[in-house]
Amino acid sequence: MGTKRILLFSEIFPPKTGGSGRWFWEIYSRFSPDQIVVLTSTDASAETFDPHQKMKIIRLPMEMPSRGIRNRANFRVYWRLMGQLKHIAKDNQIDVVHCARNLPEGFIAWGAKKFSGMPYFCYVHGEDIGISSTSRELTWMTNRVFGSARKIIANSQNSQKLLQNDWAVPSEKVHLLYPGVDACKFVPAPPDLAWRQQHHWAGRTVLLTVGRLQKRKGHDHLLRAIALLKPRFPQILAVIAGSGEELPTLQVLVRELELANHVRFLGEVPDTDLLKCYQQCDLFVLPNRSIGKDFEGFGMVLLEAQACGKPVLAGASGGTRETMQVGESGDLVDCEQPELLAEKLTELLEQPEKLIKMGQLGRTWVENRFDWKTLHRHAEQLFYT
Repeated sequence: MGTKRILLFSEIFPPKTGGSGRWFWEIYSRFSPDQIVVLTSTDASAETFDPHQKMKIIRLPMEMPSRGIRNRANFRVYWRLMGQLKHIAKDNQIDVVHCARNLPEGFIAWGAKKFSGMPYFCYVHGEDIGISSTSRELTWMTNRVFGSARKIIANSQNSQKLLQNDWAVPSEKVHLLYPGVDACKFVPAPPDLAWRQQHHWAGRTVLLTVGRLQKRKGHDHLLRAIALLKPRFPQILAVIAGSGEELPTLQVLVRELELANHVRFLGEVPDTDLLKCYQQCDLFVLPNRSIGKDFEGFGMVLLEAQACGKPVLAGASGGTRETMQVGESGDLVDCEQPELLAEKLTELLEQPEKLIKMGQLGRTWVENRFDWKTLHRHAEQLFYT
């Protein structure tokens, strides 16, 4: 392995929540501290988080109203960050910049390269390039990013195909690096009756879902499916962990469907409590669907649930297929219609022994393929060759 000094440039990074930020922390924190510098956004909790990290973290204001450059406010932020990135890379003797997304990080690195010649890699998560294709402006910006990037790192085979088919990126430029899970932290646990009783899960069939409350996550269709299921499964309970812009709409839907006794909104959940939720639920559900060009690029939460020995059900959209052994550790269903989701849930919930077997297979699947230790070795080869 070489001695390149890498600057990870990501607006989303802990303590800010988000699957991509957690992915980056897990991968880059495993490198030697003198190899990595992180440039990320300001955060109210950074003062308590940053001092405990071995790698150097630099924080700058990165907020902008949208991703385009025709907006004057956006353009000023892009211009400022291009200059700051150039100086930070020089001051820290950076050899290559790793951009978390095509926009805004990739375009900022593209601009900085025009001034300094600094090479950069760019990550692609799937939904990011889907959204970029909806606008001529964003498409133009993204094409500039991909054209000048040294390597493009896709989070799934689905993202790889999109890059090659929709964006005409040469296959030799695209490299696969899956997100993963800490298989030593996310582990199965026996039923904890006291904990379930404390959280009002006792005697309930608990369906857990974790993720930002946004339309493509399909929480609304999960609620409609629960309404269809409750006559047959009167003790069913949907537990929804996460926050987001769809919360008010979902709360109204709960009232309209008379599901107050069948739905719990947990909001943002601390890691220790979230682990317990994974371990004590009966089935993990990610009812994702495509909303225009917005779709689920992968689904790290599906790995976390399987690592805890839980069966998973996900929408047949985006890259979720790659997180599981379909039909073995988990299953896929078209989540465009709540009726289809309800049918699949009924099929699974009526086979409790099959659910247990699926969870066991899921644990082995994730342990062998998606543990961070294995993925870190892949990242070393990718970054330093």
